[in-house]
Amino acid sequence: MKAPPGGPVRDFIGYGRRPPHPRWPGDARLALNIVLNVEEGSEPSVPDGDDASETGLTEGGGGGFEGRDLAAESMFEYGSRVGFWRILRILEERGMTATMFACALALERNPEGAAAIRDGGYDVCCHGYRWERHQPMNAEQERARIDAAVASLTKTIGRRPSGWYCRYGPSVNTRRLLVEEGGFVYDSDAYNDELPYWTNVDKRPHLVVPYSLANNDVKFVRGGVAKGEDFFVFLRDAFDLLYREGAEAPKMMSIGLHSRIIGHPARAAGLERFLDHVAAQQGVWICRREEIAQHWITHHPAA
Repeated sequence: MKAPPGGPVRDFIGYGRRPPHPRWPGDARLALNIVLNVEEGSEPSVPDGDDASETGLTEGGGGGFEGRDLAAESMFEYGSRVGFWRILRILEERGMTATMFACALALERNPEGAAAIRDGGYDVCCHGYRWERHQPMNAEQERARIDAAVASLTKTIGRRPSGWYCRYGPSVNTRRLLVEEGGFVYDSDAYNDELPYWTNVDKRPHLVVPYSLANNDVKFVRGGVAKGEDFFVFLRDAFDLLYREGAEAPKMMSIGLHSRIIGHPARAAGLERFLDHVAAQQGVWICRREEIAQHWITHHPAA
């Protein structure tokens, strides 16, 4: 089947009824990957030449007018000034690792945060140069943005990013450009599975490690959950079901966090309860996204 104009062929089948056994390290029943989105300072803002301030995934900003929203700006700043450090402390206290979905510009503007990521051994999945849409870009523009993001993160973190994830979803050219760039191990611009899978891009194998917007703290600002306890229960139920299924068919679970959302105390308390619940279970591989990709390449290589 040929790809339709402007995009890849859709796959409604995937692994079907019998997905492969991932053979996670230690015969784990579940691979758990915690993702912290590091975006603060990369969002659209008037000082950076944009027409208006970004208010997405905040408590709301001033609203009702066009232009610079100082309230929204300071809510983003809370994420990098306070929330980021709270989440790292919570992880470090429990000896748990995570993956950083990092916008390059955010880390350029927060060298202390970049050093903490580097020194803490967290892996970086590139979240673009800025918090911006890739869909309207032509291939030349998008290629330049990918190259700029890789160069920036390589400088601030000390090693190039191993993965890629667009802020607003990929363009029809993104995956092809990532393969063309040649240094990415995987991308996470998909929400369609609970296991990694291989794709074919210009006759070259390319690994996809799917992400999730279900197990994600964006539910706080989109009305899905209201309290830290709600978030804990939602994550716990997802974890427990996958853990039970993992006796026969292990999967992976991604959890998406944002410093300016989950970093607030009442919400962070729910995250703490969930991580303590996880820590009480046996047979859980708490891992970096890069480790999942490398495991899949080793144990489930492209055909």
